[in-house]
Amino acid sequence: MPHHSPSSPDFSALRERIEARARELGFAAIGVSGIALPEDEQRLDQWLAAGRHGEMQYMHKHGTRRSRPAELVPGTLRVLSARMDYWPADAQPADAVLADAGAAYISRYALGRDYHKVLRGALQKLGEHIRELAQHQFRVCVDSAPVLEKPLARNAGLGWIGKHTNLIAREAGSYFFLGEIYTDLPLPVDTPASAHCGSCTACMPACPTGAIVAPWQLDARRCISYLTIELQGSIPVEFRPAIGNRIYGCDDCQLVCPWNKFARTAAHPDFRVRHGLDSARLEQLFLWSEAEFETRMAGSAIRRIGWLRWLRNLAVALGNAPRSEAQQAALQARASHPSELVREHVQWALDVSAGR
Repeated sequence: MPHHSPSSPDFSALRERIEARARELGFAAIGVSGIALPEDEQRLDQWLAAGRHGEMQYMHKHGTRRSRPAELVPGTLRVLSARMDYWPADAQPADAVLADAGAAYISRYALGRDYHKVLRGALQKLGEHIRELAQHQFRVCVDSAPVLEKPLARNAGLGWIGKHTNLIAREAGSYFFLGEIYTDLPLPVDTPASAHCGSCTACMPACPTGAIVAPWQLDARRCISYLTIELQGSIPVEFRPAIGNRIYGCDDCQLVCPWNKFARTAAHPDFRVRHGLDSARLEQLFLWSEAEFETRMAGSAIRRIGWLRWLRNLAVALGNAPRSEAQQAALQARASHPSELVREHVQWALDVSAGR
């Protein structure tokens, strides 16, 4: 990456122009941080050593590149963090869907189009706009590279890390995506955000599976988002009843957070609800063919788990749902599925249902 001389542009003025363009692209806020994360690196190492990452091998395979931006992208001097709201205004109320055991609950961030594509495209445009104003080398990151995005966003002043380990902004709650631009421009850095959780621990008992084992400590192996999205094999039986009707992700720790009274709905049209996924019936989704799943989930973050894990998750939810003719018929229709993973979860659901 090139060196910027003292005759380089006025970086404070440049920052203002960057922020204006970021808002045009749909970002709610941006911030700039340095690249030193020694304390966060230590916490990551402790978390990995405790095995709390479960099967997410990618969390440690990159070594220190995750916590040292200049090792990932040589020459990096600053990280520009950006925030984009995702809560869909047109979605059925989350609490109502969770209370309806026959409805499928999907984390609100995944009801629309895949956020990776939306954010990456907007950040790429922002990076190129910056290049027009001041020559720089940059790389865009949206969950696609080893990045400690929440500590970087905290240091960029976008919010603090709550006790549930999600980022919280005073003026916007926590229903937003984060993305980064690594740059070699020596932009002025923002003041890190201060924490405002205080004595509140509402998120901890709200977790259905007790995954928030202590303030700021998440055991991913217990987290419903991990169990329904990241875990590739069988969901441990001990957690299945607590999963309820959550078939992709979980929002419970955020739903009870007092700061989300300030949450803003998504401005980007791609985050609108697709295919009625905000309140679809479990048996309806369970009977989708693989072709239907692939077609309807095209362009969705849900597609990454594949049809078999989709069926696995739905089987668990159907086992937790009230016994009915529709529920039994759906489960029986998959009882002889070619996949052992699906068969095992269907049999569990049938056994649980029969025991009621």
